[in-house]
Amino acid sequence: MAFDGLFIHNLLKTWQPVIVNGRLSKISQPFAQDLILTFRKERKNVQLLISANAQYPRIYLIKKTIPNPDKAPTFVMVLRKYLEGSILKDIRQVGVDRIINFYFTNRNELGDETELVLSVELMGRHSNVILYDAQSKKIIDLLKRINPDENRARLLLPKAKYELPPLNPGLNGLTMSEEDFNKLKEANSDPKSFAKKISGLDGDDRNELSGYLADDYSYSSFKLFFSQLEKPCAFVLLTPKNKRKIFTYLPYHLDLKKESTNPDLNQALDEFYEYQANRDWVKQKAGKVERVVKNEQKKLAKKIAKLKKQLQVAENSEGYRIRGEILNANLNQVKPGMKKIALPNYYENNQPLEIKLDVALSPARNSQKYFTRYKKLRDSIKHVNEQIDIAQKNLEYFDSVQTEIDNAEPQDIDQISDELISQGYIRPKQKQKRRKKVTERNLNKFKLTSGKIVLVGKNNYQNDWLTFKKADKSDTWFHVKNIPGSHVILRDSAPTDTDIKETAEIAAYFSKAKNSAHVQVDYVADKRVKKPNGAKPGFVIYTGQNSIEVTPEKDAILAKRIK
Repeated sequence: MAFDGLFIHNLLKTWQPVIVNGRLSKISQPFAQDLILTFRKERKNVQLLISANAQYPRIYLIKKTIPNPDKAPTFVMVLRKYLEGSILKDIRQVGVDRIINFYFTNRNELGDETELVLSVELMGRHSNVILYDAQSKKIIDLLKRINPDENRARLLLPKAKYELPPLNPGLNGLTMSEEDFNKLKEANSDPKSFAKKISGLDGDDRNELSGYLADDYSYSSFKLFFSQLEKPCAFVLLTPKNKRKIFTYLPYHLDLKKESTNPDLNQALDEFYEYQANRDWVKQKAGKVERVVKNEQKKLAKKIAKLKKQLQVAENSEGYRIRGEILNANLNQVKPGMKKIALPNYYENNQPLEIKLDVALSPARNSQKYFTRYKKLRDSIKHVNEQIDIAQKNLEYFDSVQTEIDNAEPQDIDQISDELISQGYIRPKQKQKRRKKVTERNLNKFKLTSGKIVLVGKNNYQNDWLTFKKADKSDTWFHVKNIPGSHVILRDSAPTDTDIKETAEIAAYFSKAKNSAHVQVDYVADKRVKKPNGAKPGFVIYTGQNSIEVTPEKDAILAKRIK
C-alpha cells in the first residue's frame, strides 16, 4: 500500500486534533523536495514533513529535528512571507485522491484577513506543493515550476490560475450507499472489475477489496472492508521477496507476512521511511563531496594501474642489460647505417638475438644506451614502489570517506566536507564558517545487552577525536580488519565474550563490509593505537590485537542504538 487516497484519508484523522487551529510558527526547506511546517498549539510544537520526492512522495508528522540550509530557497521565503504566523483553519482531502489542501487565515499588509491554500499533490513524479489565494485561485508560488511545454494539462507557474490535475474517474467507496453498490454490481459481475471502479485505491487495496467481494459479493462485505479504516493503525508487512510495505489495516487476501504493528501511524511512517529518506537527503547534501571523492578514486585507480605497469617494465629490464653486454662484445660486427643486428645470445645457447640500433650513434654509444636504460629502470623500482604505496594509501583514505558518506546522516556531511577542505581537495568558500568542535553528541551511541556503552565515530575527524581524546587508554578499541570503517570504542577494559561479539558486530555494520556475511574485526586496548606523524585523518596503526569474525545484523544492531 503506497500513499494512495485511502491511506491519506486514514492519515488525516491523526492530524485533525493535533494541528488544526494551530499557528504555523516555522517553515523550512532542508532539502530540494522537502518542506517542514512547524505548528504551535497548546504550548506544543508539532512538525509536519511534506516531501514531493518523485520515488516516494509522502506527508506525516515527525519528531526528528532536521538542520536548515545556510541559505533559504526562494519557495520557502515566499511561504514565510505569506504563511508564517497564520492559523491553520482546516485540512481537506480532494475526494479520495492524493491531494490535501491546507486552509490558512492570515492578515495582509493592509490588515485585511486573507485565506490562502497550500495544496499538497502526492502524485509520483508529478508531486508538487502549491500556494494559491483561496478567493482568486491565483497561484502565488509552487515548489516545482513547470514549463508549459512539459505539462500541457495545466499551467503551473506563479500568477496562473490554480486548477486541479487530471483525476482518474471513480466512485467514493467511503460514502457509497447500498443502492449505488447494487447498481455497480449489476454492471460488474466480476469483483475485480468492481474494485477498479472505486477511486483512491492502489493495486494492493484493489486486490484486498476484490478478495473480500470474492468471499461474499455483498454490500455488508464491502462495508466490512472500509470499516477497518475507522481506527487507523500501522502494519508493516513483507512480500515473498522481503520488500517492506506499510498499511493502515491488516490485509488478509494478499501474500504478505506481518513484520510489526504500531498504533502510532505517524511514528511508523517516520521509521518506515527513515532509511530511504536519510539516503536521499545525504545524496542531495553530499553531491559535491561525493563527486570529489569519486573523481579522486578514479584518478588514483588509474595512477596505480599506470605505476604497476611501469614497475613491471622496470622489473623486466634485464633484457636491456643483456643487449648492452652482447652488443659490447661484438662491436666489430656493427657497420655504419645499420638499424638492427642479430647477434648470438650466450645466455640462451647462442640463439640469435635481434638488437635495435640508432643509426646516429656509434656502436659503443648504442651499447651504452642499453646500459643507461637498464640502470634507469632498475633505479626507478624503489621510487615507483614508493609512489604505488602513497597512491594506495590515498585510495584507502578516499574509500574510508566514501564509507563515511554511505553511513552518514545529513548533519554529518558538513564535517566530511570540512575534512576534505582541510586536506586541500575542496576549495573553501570565501566566507567559511568556523568548524564546529566534535563532541560526544556527534557520535553514534549504543547500549549493549550488558548495559555497557559503545561509541562510534561517523567520519575521520570524529574517529580521531574518539580514539585519541575521548577514549580512556584502558577502553577497548575496535575496527574492521584492512577495510575502511568507523573507529569503535567500548567503554570497558575487561569486556566479556558477549560484549566483544556485540561491539564487533557494530564495528562491522559501520564499515564498507556492512553487507558481508563474514567480517573480520580487530580489537585492542586503546593505548596500543597510534597515529603516525603526517598521517591523514582517521589513519592509525596498532599492535597486539585480537580478532573475531562476525555477521552484522542490521535490525539487531540498530535496536541497541541510543537516540
